[in-house]
Amino acid sequence: MPEDDTVVAEQRPRRMAAAWRYALALAISLLVWGGPLVSAGERPSDAAMSWYLWGDPAVGLLSFVLIRWRHRHPAAIALVLTAVACVSATSAGPATWIVGSLASHRRWRLIALVAPLGVVSGIVQEQVGISEDTLPLWVAAAFGVLVNGILIATGYAMGSQRQLVDSYRDRAETAEREQRARVAQAQAAERTRIAREMHDVLAHRISLVAMNAGALGYRTDLTAEEQASAAQSIEENAHRALSDLRAVLGVLRDPTRPTEAAPERPQPGIDDLAGLVAEERAGGMRVRLSDRVEGELPAGTGRTAYRIAQEALTNARKHAPGTAVTVDIAGSPDDGLVVAVRNAAPVTPGSGPPLLPASGLGLIGLAERAALAGGRINHGVDASGGYAVRAWIPWES
Repeated sequence: MPEDDTVVAEQRPRRMAAAWRYALALAISLLVWGGPLVSAGERPSDAAMSWYLWGDPAVGLLSFVLIRWRHRHPAAIALVLTAVACVSATSAGPATWIVGSLASHRRWRLIALVAPLGVVSGIVQEQVGISEDTLPLWVAAAFGVLVNGILIATGYAMGSQRQLVDSYRDRAETAEREQRARVAQAQAAERTRIAREMHDVLAHRISLVAMNAGALGYRTDLTAEEQASAAQSIEENAHRALSDLRAVLGVLRDPTRPTEAAPERPQPGIDDLAGLVAEERAGGMRVRLSDRVEGELPAGTGRTAYRIAQEALTNARKHAPGTAVTVDIAGSPDDGLVVAVRNAAPVTPGSGPPLLPASGLGLIGLAERAALAGGRINHGVDASGGYAVRAWIPWES
């Protein structure tokens, strides 16, 4: 909805509320003003009749104008309207309106002053009006007390209802804001999860492609067979990268897709680690795997261990190409799972073109994965100049 339409929609109920209040006040004024005209016995004097027919409505019209400022200056408007009601029957509507307004806003001190004045103004109107059928003083006073009591009770009830509606509106707006915050948080968490999966999967494949492509461009002494093998490795890993990308982005697939579509590939686990190491060996990395896991590892823990080992191998290939790498997996239900990946120090650091630009997010992602699984991770250069990554994950992560 456009902003202008929203403003108009919000103002419409206020205008309707003001319209029916003005209509009710006008009806009260006409009733109080027209009653003495009907019940008047002998013809009043010309001066009294002229005032009642022309002066009284003019003062009443002024009262209807003043009632617009009841919220800005409640005390002054209440006192003026109550005083004017003593000499103007057509001011009875705004005078009753201001009493109800004060009660709806809980202005009890001002009501304690205005309500007795309202009773007095009713008595004065009854005694000095043009009608000869005046009520006894005590009856006029009792009637004034009854009318003011009804006005105060009605105003209080309307104020309570308005406060209740406002509280419901505030609760609805608060619930809507909280819902939007929860949705935004869930979206951010999902984006982070997808980005982490894409980084772990694609960085591994693309680094293999970059390593073989760099070898083709940097090594001029390769035989035709070696060049063909490197080109084939580039093609295979490019296809695998596309397949992995489709698998990761499967979480974004349209839920209305046909049910006969191919199911998503299961996430890798600890049993796939041997295949990962074999793939690295086929790509030219000197890597050795030691698996000393006792018992059946839970799927969540195995998936975390696989991702940690995969990212550590990717970092070793990027920053220490050609070095020997060891992957050691050990653990038991009592001791938890330890994933240790270490590469030796590069023989000629800085030689050759960089395979991939460093993102600085790999180790951060590893630490986050370990923390989410309830574990911890340490990494850094060891005493021999190599780089080691060691993570501990609880058995039931």
